[in-house]
Amino acid sequence: MLSTMDTSIHTNRDQTSTSFDVDRIRRDFPILAQTINGKPLIYLDNAASSQKPQIVIDTLTRYYREDHANIHRAVHTLGVRATEAYEGARVQVQRFIGAERPEEIVFVRGATEGINLIAQTYGRSLLGQGDEIVITTMEHHSNIVPWQILCEQTGAVLRVAPINDDGELMLDEYEKLLGSRTKLVSITHVSNALGTINPLRQIVALAHDRGIGVVVDGAQAVPHMKVDVRGLDCEFYTFSSHKMFGPTGVGAVYGKHHLLEAMPPYQGGGEMIKSVTFEKTIYNDVPHKFEAGTPNIAGVIGFAAATSYLEEIGFDRIAAYENELLSYATEMLSKIPEVRLIGTASEKAAVLSFVVEGVHAHDIGTILDSEGIAVRTGHHCAQPVMDRFAVPATARASLAFYNTHAEIDAMVAALRNVIKVFGG
Repeated sequence: MLSTMDTSIHTNRDQTSTSFDVDRIRRDFPILAQTINGKPLIYLDNAASSQKPQIVIDTLTRYYREDHANIHRAVHTLGVRATEAYEGARVQVQRFIGAERPEEIVFVRGATEGINLIAQTYGRSLLGQGDEIVITTMEHHSNIVPWQILCEQTGAVLRVAPINDDGELMLDEYEKLLGSRTKLVSITHVSNALGTINPLRQIVALAHDRGIGVVVDGAQAVPHMKVDVRGLDCEFYTFSSHKMFGPTGVGAVYGKHHLLEAMPPYQGGGEMIKSVTFEKTIYNDVPHKFEAGTPNIAGVIGFAAATSYLEEIGFDRIAAYENELLSYATEMLSKIPEVRLIGTASEKAAVLSFVVEGVHAHDIGTILDSEGIAVRTGHHCAQPVMDRFAVPATARASLAFYNTHAEIDAMVAALRNVIKVFGG
């Protein structure tokens, strides 16, 4: 059992009714004990990259200290142990997102590479001149640019479903875009810039009614909620380890097995082959067909450890606590007249993007950092979202289950000082 599990009842404000002991959780994250500019670190940039629990750090260290060797290529003991751990991680990730079989999990560098892989294999085989791809206004650049590249290569057309003033997808407008030339929908599960949680089951069903496949960017969803890819029935789902308390440089693509079987390789090299001659190469079976070269073995094993850590805490408990934090932070920010929240969807993950009247977002970030508070400022790799709300940038506080009400209070107090500094 992980040290985070606790069933006692707590009464202070930083404990939810589900007995979530945030102080115990925080002890699992050694980086949170440090000071920044002489102040306790308050880390509110989790949508960019989350911090790592000791169990993930220990898993990486143990692999390099005891088990490191290349995988799938040796019969010696270290090679066998490394291969078993790597393939065991595939099984763990498969179970974590509810995939039917481990062969449906392809390890990649992250959600960005995952979308590029899908675009250049499934997408490139599927689309031709005049065919259409539907995305939304709220997409991260990683779910825009790969499709623009594909459109340039194939002559396909990118169509964009709009969002309303709350940052919610306009479902009726989305449905109108699904026409006879639509071959693919690619959509975020949770917006990194707004926190909006999209109604994926409805989105997928509307596409499937017309025979259209759906790709989901799940990078911002998997840290906050239980994902069941079979329940969603999407064709592809991709996400990153570093957003969900695992190592950087690794992630996964889920794809329905029959689609992965039919897709061409993404890259060529070692491991993705069965046989090579100068006349012909026979490709390896799924998923190895898509994993050319030596992978991030340690990262994959650490990735699996992060998924186990999240399962041990439990997504019901995580969601309840984060929803309470989000509600509290929204209430506190709404009390500051100079602050305007960008993204007020009725269904949201723990992301608060905001602007402060008369203050540039970068100045907000700089002053908060002087108080030890880490927030993200800028366009968040979502420039079309900024254009939609007519702002050049926002400050973004993105919460995780190790954040506290006291940290939100500190951020709010620091924002009030920002306003005083700039004459508000």
